Amino acid sequence: MDEVVSLYSSSGDHMILIECWFRNTEELTRFVESIERIKGLLGSAPR
Repeated sequence: MDEVVSLYSSSGDHMILIECWFRNTEELTRFVESIERIKGLLGSAPR
């Protein structure tokens, strides 16, 4: 995941925060869709 700039873990509703950089919204959309396919993922934001 070359797009990932930083990765943070925390407690609360958002257990992992990923800071990413994209050239356009299409790259962002593909990244979010790939994250949502991870087995065991209970949810993602902004979706």
